[in-house]
Amino acid sequence: MINTRHFAKSLQNKPVAVFGIGRSNLAVIRSLHQAGVAVVAGDDDPVNVAAAVQAGAQDGLFESDFRQYACLVLAPGVPFHFPIPHPVVEKARLAGIEIICDVEIFHRLQHGRQTVAITGTNGKSTTTALIGHILNRCGVAAEVGGNIGHAVLDLDLPPPEGAFVIEMSSYQIDLCPTFSPEIAVHLNLTPDHLDRHGSFEAYYQTKKNLFRGRGTAIIGIDDDYSERMAAEVKAAGMRDVHTIAINRQISGGVYVLDGVLYDAMFAESEKIADLAIETLPGLHNQQNAAAAYAAARTMGIPPDKIMRAMRSFSGLPHRQFIVGIQNGIFYINDSKATNAAATEKALACYENIFWIVGGRAKEGGLAGLEPYMHRVAGAFVIGEAMADFSSWLKDQQVKTYECGTLDQAVAQADQVARTQGKGVVLLSPACASFDQFKSFEHRGDEFTRLVKAATGGHHG
Repeated sequence: MINTRHFAKSLQNKPVAVFGIGRSNLAVIRSLHQAGVAVVAGDDDPVNVAAAVQAGAQDGLFESDFRQYACLVLAPGVPFHFPIPHPVVEKARLAGIEIICDVEIFHRLQHGRQTVAITGTNGKSTTTALIGHILNRCGVAAEVGGNIGHAVLDLDLPPPEGAFVIEMSSYQIDLCPTFSPEIAVHLNLTPDHLDRHGSFEAYYQTKKNLFRGRGTAIIGIDDDYSERMAAEVKAAGMRDVHTIAINRQISGGVYVLDGVLYDAMFAESEKIADLAIETLPGLHNQQNAAAAYAAARTMGIPPDKIMRAMRSFSGLPHRQFIVGIQNGIFYINDSKATNAAATEKALACYENIFWIVGGRAKEGGLAGLEPYMHRVAGAFVIGEAMADFSSWLKDQQVKTYECGTLDQAVAQADQVARTQGKGVVLLSPACASFDQFKSFEHRGDEFTRLVKAATGGHHG
């Protein structure tokens, strides 16, 4: 846990209000309590308030006078602007107190370690984990957290020459009025969370706020809004801007052509390596790999060391993660793919797919996946969406098996794949998990358990 005494000194002995009790704010309560700060907590769920009290907070936030507090530490998931601000946000604004999140507290600690912050609509988690992996493999002690894994205040303080690698959602950036990482990375921007931000333009502006202050900016420019962001950050003149592009040559950054990584960050373009890395399949992972490479180069790590470390990356659980290989068949857990757009990335990476799909359908169902159906050797459908998805798949001339449950789907997909003798058994559900599982992680863990039982735990 990171010591927050430096932040505590700035509070003028005032208590702190905390609302929305989850992983990040429990860490806030524990660390502020340890630093001698009085914390008053609230949540819409009384069970969560009990957890906050156990961590060292006092109950009774709603009844209290907000003018007494130094600030409100808000959970990133609580509505801040749209569709309407949560009542606790309104109370804080009326009282004139600052509204922040745990990452802003972390920034104000003046911890002296280099910070790399990663945002973007897609690929944040993989890029964050990959940068952390590269740094640690190359002798830079890196602590990885934020919107992935551990809350920032639950991380350990690395040595002075170490680094923090922090995944940042737009919700967190919204609650960070001064956070300014030494290296800020933005991958891409597609419409998402518009109910929270009100418009695509507001979502864009929130993401761009990661680049306030001085330092380095690494920005993917494969979509129009991100290209605009790179131009505006460059024009502001506060940061050295390096761009990332896939399938086109650029200067001043890192790009990938025909699966090969090129470095043009500091000099003439130089061919670095082939990006045929088993744990980073697909064009989207080429963008992630290029961004991670650029961040590591900015920190002075030589190209050959970066690539050696990158090739040893095992991938992130539930994101096209290889859980088994037997007799030429790959078993891949992509449980994080909870909508068609996410599943599209997986379907684009493989041929001869034995596809486990279904759950609680999102709006639009499987629309948009038609161009990939020639890659599917069989679809094994589960969950609430089974009837609708089966009908859609049959319309696409895909051989369809109505399995109902994941255990039946794994057993049938495994049997059919073994009969054909090659291919990929892919769990990429294009659905939420809540009809049969607690979370996408629970679904992915269950898939992994079933695959290991079916294959005898073999990998390789």
